[in-house]
Amino acid sequence: MMDTKILVVDDDPNISDLLKIYFENEGYEVKTVGDGAEGINYFKMYEPDLVLLDIMLPKKDGWQVCREIREISSKPIIMVTAKGEVFDKVLGLELGADDFVVKPFDMKELSARVKAVLRRYQAQGSQNDDEVIRFDNIEISKLKYELKLKGRSIDIPPKELELLYFLASNYNRVFTRDALLDKVWGFDYLGDSRTVDVHVKRLREKLEGVSDKWTLKTVWGVGYKFELAGADKA
Repeated sequence: MMDTKILVVDDDPNISDLLKIYFENEGYEVKTVGDGAEGINYFKMYEPDLVLLDIMLPKKDGWQVCREIREISSKPIIMVTAKGEVFDKVLGLELGADDFVVKPFDMKELSARVKAVLRRYQAQGSQNDDEVIRFDNIEISKLKYELKLKGRSIDIPPKELELLYFLASNYNRVFTRDALLDKVWGFDYLGDSRTVDVHVKRLREKLEGVSDKWTLKTVWGVGYKFELAGADKA
């Protein structure tokens, strides 16, 4: 926990102060900023290990901040907001947020989520590039967050890549939507199954026509799988 840096982006000074005091007492280094534009600037300068990000911010809202961070980094983002509708949760996850906490929140629960997200991120970072997944006309590197189709790098949001990586690394196995939320997003009680459907739809659009040796398949009434023709990797 020592030297782990958290950036709080929230325009409510009371919440920012509360988060700063609590997480500093837990041993984290904490910086706070009050608007989205400043949040982007501080992210680049401060290089935090995790961002606690409000949605309703001046200058740039949390959605835009999340988008811009995801363009340059895969560092964990937890949305901390009063907006608790399912649409907001799904949108945040689609933009690349790692978790979503609704105000008012319990500090112990938020702390547990911060630790869980950091553990998952650190576990991903410990992988080596020998774990790149390769099949016919596709290469997926979770370490580099890179997807190559027919040798060309393809722009892909982090969560789409993580979902594809997980399914491809467990090819020919079927996973329910809830299981995918648990394995890829890291929680099963907050996520909505529709976000899995949206991510699969977007992946299929990218993967269409790439190969006839594998497919991202729906198993009706169950879930999804990466189906490989034959038992061995390409």
